Amino acid sequence: MHKKFRSRLESNRNKYPYQVLEAVEEALTKLAHSNYHEFYGHYNHLDWLTSLPWGIYSADNLDIIRAQNILDEDHYGLTDVKERILEFIAVGKLTGSFAGKIICLNGSPGVGKTSIGRSFARALNRKFFRFSVGGLYDVSEIKGHGRTYAGSMPGKMVQCWKNAGTSNPILGKGRGDPASALLELLDPVQNANFVDHYLGVPMDLSKTINIPAPLLDRMEVIAITGYTTDEKMHIAINHLEKFIRKQCGIKPEHQVLVTDVALRELIENYCKEPGVRSLQCT
Repeated sequence: MHKKFRSRLESNRNKYPYQVLEAVEEALTKLAHSNYHEFYGHYNHLDWLTSLPWGIYSADNLDIIRAQNILDEDHYGLTDVKERILEFIAVGKLTGSFAGKIICLNGSPGVGKTSIGRSFARALNRKFFRFSVGGLYDVSEIKGHGRTYAGSMPGKMVQCWKNAGTSNPILGKGRGDPASALLELLDPVQNANFVDHYLGVPMDLSKTINIPAPLLDRMEVIAITGYTTDEKMHIAINHLEKFIRKQCGIKPEHQVLVTDVALRELIENYCKEPGVRSLQCT
């Protein structure tokens, strides 16, 4: 066990922050001298510390034309939203950094907030990971549990960071209201030294780009107003219909036809939401 963690440490020693190196060395010592009851607590702590992507970053692609092509390929319409995102990338290219940047995509369900986040990540050549803060009322679910508790583990932020595999992913945070827990996470001044209660070491989250639910004074808000009837028609014909046919196993030879008249009837009289989620389900 000791050799496994030592091997992980030595293979990336130059990328570990000094506080993490000290924590790993201390945890290795504790593991070597632990009794049966303490062993798994120290083992899990070391496993988390040495499994995180310390110092691993995706190389940003700041080609504005490429980003525009990706946004147009993935989304029909939403011209204002795309322009704001392209401006955001252009400013990052000029300043050489996205550190501390927080984008709030504000819109009704089904207008494409998560999808836009994924396209944004693809345009920048970054990993995308989404988690919902809905239903999270305990700060420890985001900031982690202290290791004195049985079964304790890191919070959602660290779990997402590990799953993303890089230190500069784009994180999409869904609706919810654990405002006190998110405040430190989203504050550009504090998040460079975010401390998860379980890990007990500072983490630099300033290089992530956050796309969260509203905490307005710390964000750049991009409003997504929704789609017109004609835009919904285009999306249904060119995207949703193909997706649903594949999902339901409807092949061309089955000759199932959805007419423009039927689509317009659905959109105008049944699926009146700003987005297309209910249209897809219908």
